[in-house]
Order: sequence, then structure tokens, then C-alpha cells
Amino acid sequence: MAIVLTRELLYSPEDVTRSSPFFWAFRKAFPDESDQIFDITDAIPAPIKEVGPANQHIDLEVSNDGRSASGSFVSRVKVATLGGMATSIMTTRASIVGVEGLDGIRLRIESTKPEESTILEKLGPPGEFLSTNAPPFPSGDALEQVAPGSSEVVMRTTFCDEGLRISRNEDRFSEPFVWRRKAFGSSDFEI
Repeated sequence: MAIVLTRELLYSPEDVTRSSPFFWAFRKAFPDESDQIFDITDAIPAPIKEVGPANQHIDLEVSNDGRSASGSFVSRVKVATLGGMATSIMTTRASIVGVEGLDGIRLRIESTKPEESTILEKLGPPGEFLSTNAPPFPSGDALEQVAPGSSEVVMRTTFCDEGLRISRNEDRFSEPFVWRRKAFGSSDFEI
């Protein structure tokens, strides 16, 4: 069974960037330092730094017996700096490497890359070339170098209907993220 959908973040218990599973994995790799780092970046005031919207795109293939899954997961968070003079979409790509019980999918962080950078756009053709051809940062492999196993996280879905989904980082279960359906792609799954 295939499920393809896109969701937009409505609520985050902390900075919108933390809806990206990259930051869940970052916390696993740097458990003692991550909150201190986040406190510094979160304290940067608007208009110097503004964040949002955030979107997730999930392309999930589930086995007929529901015991295994594969697919891709893309998190896209808009980040603007300097009063909007410089913006980009911070894009984290992950592989869906399995299911965890009835409500979880295991994600393996693959890469992170700023996309749609207005700074690069202002450079014209050379900026377009850089944007298109610069490889993404292998954030999953980098996290694994720091702490083996840290590049894998589990996203639990505790509520889902045709319009809303509440998901949680398994390691910080008390902090829900609320998403609304933006679009369904072509799939053989209907709610």
C-alpha cells in the first residue's frame, strides 16, 4: 500500500525548526549540548531571524501485512534572516527504514541542504549553478560519526484523520507537533 501526502505545521511546542527530524537526531548525537545550542539560536530576535512555514512530504510504501515500510521523508522549513533579505528553505531528507508498532515510522536522516536561497538567486546564473549542483550536507553520516545510531529517529503518530495529524518524537513524547493536510499525492490509500 502506498501513501503519499504533504502536511503543513500548525503547532510546535518549541521553535518551528525542531519539527524537522534532523533536530531530533541532533539531540541524540549531542544530548548534553543541544539544548544550550538551541537556546542561543532561539534567542535571536525577529527580524534578524524568522522561521516558518514548515512542511513535510511523506512517500510511504507499507507491506501488505503492515510489518515493514520504506519510502522517503522530506522536511522543509523556511528560514529568513536580516529582515527577510536572505531566505532559504532548509531541507532535510530522510529514508523511511521501517515501522515501529502500529503508530511509528523509523526515519534515517540522510542529508540537509539550504534550497531556494535568495542570496544565490541574486547572483544570477552562477548562483543558480551553485544551488543546483552543490551537494547536500551528509548530515546523517556526520551524526553517526558523533554517536552511532543517532541518525535514526522514530516519529509516532498519535492522532490522524483526513485533515490533521499529531506526531511526536519518540524521545520527547510529551511534545506534540500538529500538522494539517496540504495535499495527497497519488496513492492507493484513502482516509
